[in-house]
Amino acid sequence: MDRRLFLKSSLAAATTTAFGATATKVAWARPNARPTLPMPGLLDLTQTGRLDLVAQQGRHRFGQDSAPSSTFGYNQAYLGPIVRANQGQEIAARILNDLREPLATHWHGLIVPGEVDGGPHQAINPGEVWEPILPIDQPPSTAWFHAHTHPHTARQVYSGLAGVFQISDGRDDERGLPHEHGVDDLTLVLQDRRFDEAGRLSYRLGMFDRMQGFRGDQIVVNGAPNPRSSVPRSIVRLRLLNGSNARIYHLRFDDGRPMHVIASDSGYWSDAVPTNELRLAPGERFEVLVDFSDGRDVSLLTGPDQNRGGPGMMGMMSNMRSFTTGFLDDDLPILSFHPGGRKGAIDRMPEKIDDDLGQPPTNFARKRRFSLDMMLGGMPMGGGMMGRGGAGPTMGINGRAFDMQHINEQVSLGTTEHWVIESDMMMHPFHIHGVRFRVLADETGQAPRLENRGYKDTVLVDGRAEVAVEFTQPAARETPLMYHCHILEHEDAGMMGHFSVS
Repeated sequence: MDRRLFLKSSLAAATTTAFGATATKVAWARPNARPTLPMPGLLDLTQTGRLDLVAQQGRHRFGQDSAPSSTFGYNQAYLGPIVRANQGQEIAARILNDLREPLATHWHGLIVPGEVDGGPHQAINPGEVWEPILPIDQPPSTAWFHAHTHPHTARQVYSGLAGVFQISDGRDDERGLPHEHGVDDLTLVLQDRRFDEAGRLSYRLGMFDRMQGFRGDQIVVNGAPNPRSSVPRSIVRLRLLNGSNARIYHLRFDDGRPMHVIASDSGYWSDAVPTNELRLAPGERFEVLVDFSDGRDVSLLTGPDQNRGGPGMMGMMSNMRSFTTGFLDDDLPILSFHPGGRKGAIDRMPEKIDDDLGQPPTNFARKRRFSLDMMLGGMPMGGGMMGRGGAGPTMGINGRAFDMQHINEQVSLGTTEHWVIESDMMMHPFHIHGVRFRVLADETGQAPRLENRGYKDTVLVDGRAEVAVEFTQPAARETPLMYHCHILEHEDAGMMGHFSVS
């Protein structure tokens, strides 16, 4: 009876939250007051090799008519700069924590040793500085950096602690790729957010949010809701980052025009591959080329977030999410593009992007299995619903919640391993620090789906995924590397582990 009452109250709260959110959107986000797409400033490190970041508190207006929100950011009120470095550089970073709480900053997508990875073992106390040296020894790609402070990652990232890290090899002219920052090379940080009646950022976690991850009712791009972007009448490059806590995007253009995928998390593909829809899970990045030479206005949309629940309570909660998102999430607008009079530098799709990737490896030093477990010590595994301290469900991997003092796996440096990740409750984006991997098999059971081609560091596990992981970076037991679900509320609830490499 207690569980039945809890379920009824959870569903009622979810419905109230969902439809209440619909009402608040109209109060301040007027269609005729749409902002221009903001573009974060570019910190070009290719000459200096120095990166200075200050994590700070700020005030940010998400809409023209919204009240200012209390936010976090790197070097600014909300989010952070776009950092650009060259392949082969060593970057001397300096991060000052000017917040009133500890902060760890992780370099998501950088293949670096554990001692400079920025995981939860490397939190910076208020007023203190961390000065890692980052060896950029990897192919060109779009990575990012964000808060990774256990167990406060979800709240800190939601408040704005995230930025983009671009790695270049200086050969984009040879490839025929657009690369003029803010003109024909646009970085788009996609996030969903909730707001109160005045348009202030809201992060109030209910049980539903803890179970399936926090989802907002409005999409913001680079900190602006449903913005407008002027683009040249040419081929334009979009660097797409899912910086949301939990939402999975299903991207498409309203006129059906294709996106030509040229890169995923960890580097370029050999060819530009056209698609009319692109799935983008939390933590993932894709680079796409879009042809705006026809001069027509077009909008980028996302379909409903279709993350599934399993049997029993999770399935019923997922069905309620589907019921409410049928009203809230059906083809949500992300941003619109308005080609101007100017002609861009690139007027045709490139025939070849990079070298062929070759086939994934077949010889492995070891095979490991990882089960992504919902509600350790609670349903469906038995016991009560609430986690440690009554704050929510306790989650884990392989039956164990994250423990800062426990090394879950020990890996041999220079090896490649076969990892099998499984989940039977819902889809989980699974991220591994300090590595890149190839997806061997995913939910299709055959060749990986489009989004799982190429080298990656994050994979969406829909039941099962198999990956070939390359371990090229050392990680001591004192500063291990992490693996975890990138639904940030799940990570904070314990769905995370760490490994040493030697």
